[in-house]
Amino acid sequence: MNLKVQLGLQPTGVPGLDTLLGGGLSEFSFNVIAGSPGSGKTTLAHQIMFALAGPDKKALFFTVLGEPPLKMLRYQQQYQFFDVDKVDDSIRYVNLADDLRAGDFSGVLERITREVEAFSPGLVFVDSFRSVVQMAKNGNEGVSDLQYFIQELGTRMTSWQATTFLIGEYANADIEANPIMTVADGMLSLSNDIAGNSSVRKIRIVKMRGQAHLLGAHTFRIDAHGLKIYPRMLPPLAGTPAQASAPARISTGNTELDAMLGGGLPQGHAAMVVGPSGSGKTILGTAFLAHGARRGERGVIACFEKGAAHLRNAELDTLVRDGHVALVQSRSLDLSVEEILDDLITAVERSGATRVVIDSLSEVSLYLAPEFQGDYRSSVFRILAGLARLGVTVVVTMGLDDRFTELRFSQSDTSFLADAIVAMRYVELDGTLAKVMTVVKVRGSAHSADLRRYTIDARGLRIEPGALAYTGLLSGRATTVLPPE
Repeated sequence: MNLKVQLGLQPTGVPGLDTLLGGGLSEFSFNVIAGSPGSGKTTLAHQIMFALAGPDKKALFFTVLGEPPLKMLRYQQQYQFFDVDKVDDSIRYVNLADDLRAGDFSGVLERITREVEAFSPGLVFVDSFRSVVQMAKNGNEGVSDLQYFIQELGTRMTSWQATTFLIGEYANADIEANPIMTVADGMLSLSNDIAGNSSVRKIRIVKMRGQAHLLGAHTFRIDAHGLKIYPRMLPPLAGTPAQASAPARISTGNTELDAMLGGGLPQGHAAMVVGPSGSGKTILGTAFLAHGARRGERGVIACFEKGAAHLRNAELDTLVRDGHVALVQSRSLDLSVEEILDDLITAVERSGATRVVIDSLSEVSLYLAPEFQGDYRSSVFRILAGLARLGVTVVVTMGLDDRFTELRFSQSDTSFLADAIVAMRYVELDGTLAKVMTVVKVRGSAHSADLRRYTIDARGLRIEPGALAYTGLLSGRATTVLPPE
């Protein structure tokens, strides 16, 4: 007979938190939510409480010397997770301030016990528990009394089959030395980190007994919906086996470029279009989306350049306004990579898009919080890997200074992350500045290595037929020989 106990896991109702916890919150566990003032502890506790509380699982929220219940309720009602119909029936607030001021831990414990026995909750919250700790007497007797209080509270809550949360303002250095840690089954640490002029909220699962939780710090945001957590992890691998045959080809919207690519972009691949300012990268991306729209395919464009590329491009603006293309855009300058990827994935899944354009990848670093700017390659990798899981075909543009004395195809050596590279640049031809392009690579496929001249006019980007014989590419001085017809 198998007597192995299985932990019952409860969904927390906080986007991303169940992923960090390894599937959800363990039933009847004794947890600590710690963090600095303003880090989101009370909001997180309320979001969990309103998600889980109901007629069959009531919740008791004890307030100590922190915010009075009336003030707390006033602000928590601003979040969309707040359900006023649950208050009093499924959720009850109890103020322990008078009991704690007496300085007797046993009196506080008995008050909690009476309330729990009368209401029979499945969830119990104590905010702020640090107030209890600060009321401890000086000397060894006070420490031992506090230790007994914590252990007894944990034991009673477990026997009552209640999931308990102690909420307190603790710095990371205070956590390990605190007697609460010896009793707590789980500990969630929230912080509001400052780097330069940027502020980034993070959450860590310091401890979670019996569960394979994610380690490390993960960013989160607080908005009208409450907390949303962005786990730092790679997307799962696709569940379908790799196809034995070559992937279908997707037209870029430009017949000549399709021929140079060997028949178009392989479906599900990511192509990097590299070139200096004004070389036509956005126009190429727009043609890619417009061709899909004519075929009934939806697209997504993420704009990071200032002024929004779609507002300066009439065709792209029309695609967005008509609903053929979904726009992903942020005005925040403190983003994490996970937030950018989450916005892209949400837009793709919501619209059913098969084509994605990121314009421009070189501007992404300007939107990242300073601490995320150090590893640009990792950022690009996570974005492209996340989109690859969805099977969409991606075109990412990247702006580079056109230095005539060197050949570069990306920033921070990220070109190897793309499946295909189309390079656009300027050259001097017969005393004029001309535009040329070439296909640098198409992974797993033959492609043209021709250097082709192209022009941009009212009809868009037109690639001239025939290869261009060109010498002096690295010298900046052009000597040209047109190929024979």
